[in-house]
Amino acid sequence: MKKKILFIFTAILIIFFLLFGAFKLMNARTFQLFGGLTEQVETDQKVVALTFDDGPTENVDDITALLKKYDIKATFFLIGNEMEENPEEAEKLVKEGHQIGNHTYSHQRMILKSPSFIKEEIEKTDDLIREAGYSGEIDFRPPNGKKIVGLPYYLSKHNRDTIMWNIEPDTYYTDADDKVEYVNDNIAPGSIILLHAMYDETGGEMKALEGIIQSLSNQGYTFVTVNELQELKGN
Repeated sequence: MKKKILFIFTAILIIFFLLFGAFKLMNARTFQLFGGLTEQVETDQKVVALTFDDGPTENVDDITALLKKYDIKATFFLIGNEMEENPEEAEKLVKEGHQIGNHTYSHQRMILKSPSFIKEEIEKTDDLIREAGYSGEIDFRPPNGKKIVGLPYYLSKHNRDTIMWNIEPDTYYTDADDKVEYVNDNIAPGSIILLHAMYDETGGEMKALEGIIQSLSNQGYTFVTVNELQELKGN
């Protein structure tokens, strides 16, 4: 009887650690089992990358106008089904010279999905990005940053990095001033900042964006795209 109880306890313990390990791997910002991952770049140059997830929406005009005011090129990770709904907004981002990335077609978490599902989500969105007129390298960012095995394996087989981030003010704060302060406290050369301005209905996200730009500019930082930031690896 004691051996049976010990066996059951050991089995439960093993399952717990496996599930815990899978959870940590799914949410890891700096590690995955296959392929390359970039959450920031080690560099002495005071450069950072502004990245925006989701959309495109009607807020594109406000975002691009603010970026143009400060002569900044950013990286936008777009969702395929929203590109289909707002094709002109996607084209505007391309015409303004911003980098366009792939954020899947449906924004479903890419966990426990079949290889065919992963392939369709990515390649269908790649096609829409090309239809919008974008000709550069298409980086990829997983929805909510979730990935375990299937997604990193697909990306590695197609020689594509996973683009993550190391600064995410929207995750911790709702007030614009708090977001700016958080960025100031955590910024470092080579950082990738994640923002969600596409669904801003109150103007708070735009206020935070301008505050971040002004504050970092005053500290001597310049803004580049993710591709430009990656070119600094090893330099």
